[in-house]
Amino acid sequence: MCGIAGLFHTRDKREFPRDLLQRMNDIQLHRGPDEGGVHFEPGVALGHRRLSIIDLSTGQQPLFNEDGSVAVVFNGEIYNYRELVPELERCGHRFHTRSDTEVIVHAWEQWGEDCVQRFRGMFAFALWDRNRNTLFLARDRLGVKPLHYAVLADGTVVFGSELKVLMQHPALDRRIDPCAVEEYFALGYIAEPRTIFEGAKKLGPAQTLTIRRGESVPAPKNYWDVRFTLDNPIGLTDALAELTERLRESVRLRMISDVPLGAFLSGGVDSSAVVATMAGLSTEPVNTCSIAFDDALFDESEFARKVAERYQTSHYVETVQSDDIDLIDTLAALYDEPYADSSAIPTYRVCQLARKKVTVALSGDGGDESFGGYRRYRLHMMEEKLRASLPLGVRRPMFGMLGRLYPKADWAPRVFRAKTTFQALARDSVQAYFHSVSILRDDMRRRLYSSGFKAQLAGYSALDVFRRHGEAAGTDDPLALVQYLDLKTYLVGDINTKVDRASMAHSLEVREPLMDHPLVEWLATLPSGFKVKGQEGKYLFKKAMEPLLPHDVLYRSKMGFSVPLARWFRGPLKQRVRDAMLGETLAGTGLFNPDYLRHLVDAHQSGVRDYSASLWTLLMFEAFLRHSDAFATPVEPARLAG
Repeated sequence: MCGIAGLFHTRDKREFPRDLLQRMNDIQLHRGPDEGGVHFEPGVALGHRRLSIIDLSTGQQPLFNEDGSVAVVFNGEIYNYRELVPELERCGHRFHTRSDTEVIVHAWEQWGEDCVQRFRGMFAFALWDRNRNTLFLARDRLGVKPLHYAVLADGTVVFGSELKVLMQHPALDRRIDPCAVEEYFALGYIAEPRTIFEGAKKLGPAQTLTIRRGESVPAPKNYWDVRFTLDNPIGLTDALAELTERLRESVRLRMISDVPLGAFLSGGVDSSAVVATMAGLSTEPVNTCSIAFDDALFDESEFARKVAERYQTSHYVETVQSDDIDLIDTLAALYDEPYADSSAIPTYRVCQLARKKVTVALSGDGGDESFGGYRRYRLHMMEEKLRASLPLGVRRPMFGMLGRLYPKADWAPRVFRAKTTFQALARDSVQAYFHSVSILRDDMRRRLYSSGFKAQLAGYSALDVFRRHGEAAGTDDPLALVQYLDLKTYLVGDINTKVDRASMAHSLEVREPLMDHPLVEWLATLPSGFKVKGQEGKYLFKKAMEPLLPHDVLYRSKMGFSVPLARWFRGPLKQRVRDAMLGETLAGTGLFNPDYLRHLVDAHQSGVRDYSASLWTLLMFEAFLRHSDAFATPVEPARLAG
């Protein structure tokens, strides 16, 4: 795993300052502490930080083709590179290393922009072709690895693995994007292609960007999408066998490494399945790492221990205090822009533990999205049955009124919490799912924002992100639609972002076999009944794993990687939350309604309501403002006034 950085001028061949590229490259030292390389030529500057995983002796970057006319800087792994090398050699290409990186330059020479279609893996890379005067940027299909870029006013393109790389350029437009703020408070992250800055973007998953000198910068191109056809006629028995074999292949490819390798083991279905599969492919004990919590309500370590004992893994466990509150400022600096998934705390800790033992760790990320594991999927499908019984024109006024009148009852048994259900039934499918996953829902965001900021938004809603992807989904199957939405939004913006930054902070490479794109494509052809059957999520996956894993690991209630926010905000973080919500940092932005901020704090700390998710989202936004120079150019009051 590595970090990339670079500069390209679209209009001329000016020389870039060496110290600028060096700062860009050095700011991401954590992504690649083993080596650093740079390359300069007129109009182009490329930087790379290396974490050595494959071909430790000759895989240095930037890496060139035979005559030095094509150069690449690359972050990630091409797992099928050993299959591509002989194919490219038959076409006349000569290889000088054993690294997967060299495959990229020769694949570009052979297939041009279509080279990405041949790659199986996780990747973000920038390739410079001098003969074609072309810079080519690309990102993997499921957005595992990040790539940020900006087009500056003078025609310079600046790019890097993390947003902090771009922030080293003094000409970057760092004004806060109001639409990004809206997306953050709805979703807890800022969705592609936006960043928190107006002047910077994220290249989306399965996108390429081809920039030619002398031409304007075009829009990125999509080169892949997953299609939920649900038309595979395979029977259950054959599907179980094929799933097992596909998982073995995916795990086997991700076990290729020239450095110590292991796996995260949470005790959940996904990570346990990965470990069981690794054990079947390895002649040596698998290295496994788990985090235990001193609060039994959040501790899954006993289930991880069962799997570790069954497969006699070399198992490492560390206990994290339930009041592990020291990472708030660390996370704010790590993610470069507001990011509100509190499970980033235990994720950071398990990466920290794993790096003590291994350099590469396999994870179970991506399983819930493709196999149908989230509880919210089952709830959405139940609501869809009700929505299907009445037309939207009837549902919207009837349930909309009930949703407004029915009191919110977080304190009550779930059966009496009807307000959210009524609100969901008044919406169409995409709107209802967006509503269900929003941290601060529409009515809360309306109360949170100042009148000036609402004017600046000019009606923009983060719902537009879901609408855009919903139109591209190509399915109206209730489960397939929300799986597609999550693959495009939550998986990329939340899960992959969390794991990439947390692992790279510790110079740890994490590989995700459940995000192997041929596996994802195949699962999308299977009927939804293979994924959610009655009230059982991940039906096919669990059935396939029955011979390999204990019953109570497979069929217990999903726990998740969570922390006790509600208790923190009434206990050890009580004063910090109050100071942050009511202090000068948030007030000085002009974004928020101070009366609503006070309501959130008072209602939560008095025990009347549980606003822990909303308060955490605001707390991380406040920490971002304090620990970033993002507000060196703050949102101006004049702009907010509209």
